[in-house]
Amino acid sequence: MSFVLAIDQGTTSSRAIVFRGDISIAAVAQQEFPQHFPASGWVEHEPEDIWTSTIAVCREALKKAGLSAKDIAAIGITNQRETTVVWDRATGQAVHRAIVWQDRRTADVCARLKAEGCEPIVSNKTGLIIDPYFSGTKVAWILDHVPGARKRAEAGELMFGTVDCYLLWRLTGGKVHATDATNASRTLLFNIHSGEWDDELLKLLRVPRSMLPEVKDSSAKFGECEPDLLGGAISISGIAGDQQAATIGQACFAPGMIKSTYGTGCFALLNTGATPVASKNKLLTTIAYQLNGKRTYALEGSIFVAGSAVQWLRDGLGIIKQAAETGPLADKSDSTQSVYLVPAFVGMGAPYWNPNVRGALFGLTRNTGPAELAHAALESVCYQTYDLREAMRADWPGEKAANVLRVDGGMTASDWTMQRLSDLLDAPVDRPMIQETTALGAAYLAGLQAGVYPEPSKFADNWRLEHRFKPNMSATTRERKLKGWARAVKGVLASDEGAV
Repeated sequence: MSFVLAIDQGTTSSRAIVFRGDISIAAVAQQEFPQHFPASGWVEHEPEDIWTSTIAVCREALKKAGLSAKDIAAIGITNQRETTVVWDRATGQAVHRAIVWQDRRTADVCARLKAEGCEPIVSNKTGLIIDPYFSGTKVAWILDHVPGARKRAEAGELMFGTVDCYLLWRLTGGKVHATDATNASRTLLFNIHSGEWDDELLKLLRVPRSMLPEVKDSSAKFGECEPDLLGGAISISGIAGDQQAATIGQACFAPGMIKSTYGTGCFALLNTGATPVASKNKLLTTIAYQLNGKRTYALEGSIFVAGSAVQWLRDGLGIIKQAAETGPLADKSDSTQSVYLVPAFVGMGAPYWNPNVRGALFGLTRNTGPAELAHAALESVCYQTYDLREAMRADWPGEKAANVLRVDGGMTASDWTMQRLSDLLDAPVDRPMIQETTALGAAYLAGLQAGVYPEPSKFADNWRLEHRFKPNMSATTRERKLKGWARAVKGVLASDEGAV
């Protein structure tokens, strides 16, 4: 049994990947599922869609690989992190659609908590800021808006979980209600220093303790899937939130190493080792992974819109039919134009954290067309990464942090974007051989527990470079572009009366 099945449950699709013992890929299956936008800034998923698509891709991946349950040593799960599900303990039925991490409906609640001076308490314990992004206020919203839900939750009838926890509960036939430390650290309810749910935070956010799952190591014996689901019982032995899983898949085990993942959003993590670093630049302090009871921490910068800017070009504007067209289109843009897109479609993440502002285009002329908009969309991701990198350097002295950025995720397939990223960062950008680093991280955690994969230092030896992008933009051009971006961001922030 030298195969590991990784479940990668993302924001727009569910995927399953079968990895061999040498970390090569045996099979991949993917299925998109519907997104729901019931109001401006609201994003929801049907939990049943998440579940059925996950099981479907697991079965398809096993079939493609020509394998059965008896060939699989373990299952690892990685997931869209802060997305919140509340379900009935007896029936398993969700009481409301899942509220997705991008959702901003609790902005007013977060603003009130900040005004009441609660943020220092929350930040000191969780490493996070008070923002609608995280799970805690989403749970409370469901309890307050679904008739009878709060009373039922207080009676112990309802359960809360992030997507990993919900999938684990379903996979084990309702036997196991658990999560790992990385997902717990994204809820606003978990003390990252003590490694426990925090009663003061639960009281502040009005979430009953009885709803919460058990918190385990990222590599642990979580349970076994029901035999009838995949043709046999398989041990589930690895769980991590998607960005932490990508950090593991990129073998960023040494303090100072940085990875950036480009999916729907963009997330950069800097490993800070056994010591949590409190950011002075609005970055998050989070748990990178927990092995053998020992926590490793990271600084994280979260950008809400990366790949979804390309989706906007495709679905919103209709100027491309598929994402792969964006780079070649951007390459045809008029170099005399300076068009900037600030893609604050659902507010701005790090290092600005303003849920109220919305996106804007700057520098439009009569000659601005599809090529310039594609150029601006791709560059916006690079500029946002630059902002994160600068904030990380301020929090973590430069001589400690690696200059090289390891990248992964769908957008890294675009050579144009990765070259522009290297140019604007003025630093090398390394794209690995295995692009599926998020799934690989989940597979590694499960395979580590099952004895398929070695300890982290040996696993790091398997990391292979596919291409290194090196900066070749002049300092004058870089400086001019970055100044233009800073002006555009300032303009967007000024559009919110509450902007600092």
